[in-house]
Amino acid sequence: MELRDRVISHFADNIQVQQETMGSLSELIEYASHHILNALLNDRKVVACGNGRSAYSAQMLASILLNQFDRDRPSLPALALATDAATLTGVASHHDLDNVFAKQVRALGQGGDVLVAYVDSGDRPNIAKAIAAAHDKELSVIALTGRNGDRVSSWLRETDIEICVPAQAAMRIHETHILITHCLCDLIDHQLFG
Repeated sequence: MELRDRVISHFADNIQVQQETMGSLSELIEYASHHILNALLNDRKVVACGNGRSAYSAQMLASILLNQFDRDRPSLPALALATDAATLTGVASHHDLDNVFAKQVRALGQGGDVLVAYVDSGDRPNIAKAIAAAHDKELSVIALTGRNGDRVSSWLRETDIEICVPAQAAMRIHETHILITHCLCDLIDHQLFG
């Protein structure tokens, strides 16, 4: 396969996943935006977490809410849990990596906040513990997943929301998580600020 064909293949695969996601998850994405909006209107915050590339998505969500999406507007309360190297390494060295997000959720989360957890695949004990801590603290959970949700669905309650990207490849899942995050931020801005 020529290099240009590989490029075309990446674009074609991305377009296919985006179209499938648009067709099957648009209503759920809208519902998730209402969920976040409700928390913000009740003086609560968004707390986001993820591992590796998913940490970037969590940071992007928090950054957009705190700063702006596509126009100047008041800051919205949001926090990404993977940004503080001292906290992450401190928890990991004194406890274990499985608790790096759960300890932060327990300390910083308040009832009515929303935990947005990004999981591209597989068994992620630190995300499972963060979700359990969110439930203990009465935070609602929105999980952005892929690969048929893997084990994440079993960690969620009926009142939680799972937005599962219909893809197997991690790169396609991450690309789509970013687009879904942009959709959520746009819908929140539109509902709050017109």
